Amino acid sequence: MANGIADRPPARRPGGRNARVRAQILAATAELVARDGIAGFRYEEVAEFAGVHKTSVYRNWPDREELVVEALLSYAEDLASVADTGDIHRDLVDYLLALAGGLETPFGRTLEQAIQPARQSPTVRQALTRILDQRVAAVGRRVDTAVDRGELPPVDSAFLGEMISGPVRLIVNRGMRPFTRADAERIVGVVLAGIRATAPHV
Repeated sequence: MANGIADRPPARRPGGRNARVRAQILAATAELVARDGIAGFRYEEVAEFAGVHKTSVYRNWPDREELVVEALLSYAEDLASVADTGDIHRDLVDYLLALAGGLETPFGRTLEQAIQPARQSPTVRQALTRILDQRVAAVGRRVDTAVDRGELPPVDSAFLGEMISGPVRLIVNRGMRPFTRADAERIVGVVLAGIRATAPHV
C-alpha cells in the first residue's frame, strides 16, 4: 500500500533559487558598501561575498548604482517602524533603541556610507530620500496619534523625530560607547518635556 508521499507534488520553494540568489547578492552589497563605501566595492567582490557567479550580479544589475539602491531599499523597513503601546515616551524610547541597533548593522552602516555620495548621485539620493521619508512618516504617525489622544500638545512630528534621532546617530557613529536605554530615556524625556513646556496655554 502506497504511503501517499510519492503521489504528492514536490514542495515548491518560496521564491525559488533566483529569489535566494538575489537576497544573497543584496545582503553582500550592503556589507561591502558599509565597509568600503559606494565607490570602493566591486562586482567581483559582491559575487564572492554572496557565493554566486559574477554573471548573476551583472545580469540582474548591469548598473552598479541600481544594485546599491535596491540593497538600501530591501533593508529599509527595519528602521521604519514605531510601536503603539499607548505610552508615547516608552514607544519613542524603544524606537531609539531599535534605531541604534539598526545603525550598527551592515545596512545601517551602508546608509551612513551612502549619504555623502548621494549628493552627487541622483539615483542614490532618491533611494535615501524614500528611506528617510519612511522613517519620518513612521514617527509622524505615532506622534500624531499621541497628539490626538492628548498625550502631547500639537507638534511638528518631523522636527520631533529629528530632535530625538540626531543624538542616536552621533553616539553610534562615534563608536566610543554603546547606545543604552538610559541614553534613550534621557533624550526622549528632555525633548518631550521641552515640547510640553513650550506649548501655548489656552
